[in-house]
Amino acid sequence: MASGSGNKGDFRRKWDKDEYEQLAQKRLTEEREKKDGKPAPPVKRELLRHRDYKVDLESKLGKTIVITKTTPQSEMGGYYCNVCDCVVKDSINFLDHINGKKHQRNLGMSMRVERSSLDQVKKRFEVNKKKLEEKQKEYDFEERMKELREEEEKAKAYKKEKQKEKKRKAEEDLNFEEDDEMAAVMGFSGFGSSKKSH
Repeated sequence: MASGSGNKGDFRRKWDKDEYEQLAQKRLTEEREKKDGKPAPPVKRELLRHRDYKVDLESKLGKTIVITKTTPQSEMGGYYCNVCDCVVKDSINFLDHINGKKHQRNLGMSMRVERSSLDQVKKRFEVNKKKLEEKQKEYDFEERMKELREEEEKAKAYKKEKQKEKKRKAEEDLNFEEDDEMAAVMGFSGFGSSKKSH
């Protein structure tokens, strides 16, 4: 295979190109025989569809978990994807992973979406229109007016309470000033302070 050169100063290996060419050809023929000369058929994946379940992002929120070396990966901190057998550390990356190419491939779906026909679009519009009409029926005008009146009454009561509080504070200040005047008439300049207010 490799042979040394005749020169003593030349330390480079010399490769027998014909021998390696034969080995490469032999390997290629063996690979073709295994495949029977046919390329592998492409994997048929179904079209992308929406989830029929709600993604659980809040079940572990605010909980403390003790993690040891023997803790299984599915119970480690973060969000565990049982399809791909991986842990993602935060909710945004978990959603990115779930909607990503690798996860969809593991579910057996391609990233192609089914084209909607005109009839399907019309049906969807009708369904949405019915939902809107139902919401409008649920909206009761009298009930809403009653709620608004209650809110206004609460706001008025709050304002009255604030005004009463201001009056009380003003009266207390006035009484305190009268006490200061009385103390000055009696010869007291103040209690406990040596500073002059004038």
